[in-house]
Amino acid sequence: MEIDNELAAVTRRMGEISSGPAINGTSFGELVEVNYARSGELDSPPAARTPRAEIERLVKVSAADYGVDPGLIEAIIERESAFDSNAISSAGARGLMQLMPQTAAGLGVTNSFDAAQNVAAGTRYLRSLLDRFGSVELAVAAYNAGPGAVWRYRGVPPYEETRSYVRNVLASYARRSQVGNLATNAGSQAGGTILQ
Repeated sequence: MEIDNELAAVTRRMGEISSGPAINGTSFGELVEVNYARSGELDSPPAARTPRAEIERLVKVSAADYGVDPGLIEAIIERESAFDSNAISSAGARGLMQLMPQTAAGLGVTNSFDAAQNVAAGTRYLRSLLDRFGSVELAVAAYNAGPGAVWRYRGVPPYEETRSYVRNVLASYARRSQVGNLATNAGSQAGGTILQ
């Protein structure tokens, strides 16, 4: 009987914790939503866009820091934001490398419109995808569709948006880099690589 009472008390307390305390009649969840909305206001684009020369400098720094070909980083930036540091997608992705707020927060970004933070975090994320999948094509597909979709389909997912994205990024990469030319000429086709 005592165990049942303790279990019931723990269950009630877990419910209280998950819903949070009410403060001045406002639930914890409502306070979080308001503060999340306010944090979005703080993370707003600056009046001026980052100049292209500065973006290129940031790409070189991040490429060196994370061991990623600068041509690949630029190809992703071109496709994601067309080099617009203030870009916001309809899904809420932000900045040059179009980081979703959750991804940006997980990568330690405090302002997705800060070009230096965005490029560094996006490059670090891309490096992790390259390491995880061992293929430029699959890393690019995962950057667009998410790593789970690439694993689920054991290759480039059959989404037309993702296949188009991969084709466009790889073509841009090939134009920008000798390494990109080698990767593209090695027979890499959007959807052709299968995970073992």
